[in-house]
Amino acid sequence: MYTDPIADFLTRVRNAIAANHRVVEVPASKLKKEMTKILFDQGYILSYQFNEDKVQGTIKIALKYDRDTKESVIRKIQRISTPGLRRYVGAKEMPRVLNGLGIAIVSTSRGVMTNKKARLENVGGEVLCYVY
Repeated sequence: MYTDPIADFLTRVRNAIAANHRVVEVPASKLKKEMTKILFDQGYILSYQFNEDKVQGTIKIALKYDRDTKESVIRKIQRISTPGLRRYVGAKEMPRVLNGLGIAIVSTSRGVMTNKKARLENVGGEVLCYVY
């Protein structure tokens, strides 16, 4: 049993990238589904599929690799807010990841979104992770 499902999600993706897997399967939740949609919209993964076969269901994620160098598009995926130390930021203090080249996934009162969208909507929240 794991106590941090978001860290488990990120670790499964990180491990699949390190092993050069094309597809990774993770247990589903509403938050993980929203994070997967953001990764797809931002171009970090090729595709995803939600399987509702069991009580919890699973998410199949097709990872994206560069054609020439065969390296993953995701260079680093890092958990920021943990169960032991939550990281909340206001709209004015929204982080910039790699000077705007990466994204931060933020859980706000208006849903899960990127740091750029949160800044545009002038809303703060909990910084879940950095992706670049």
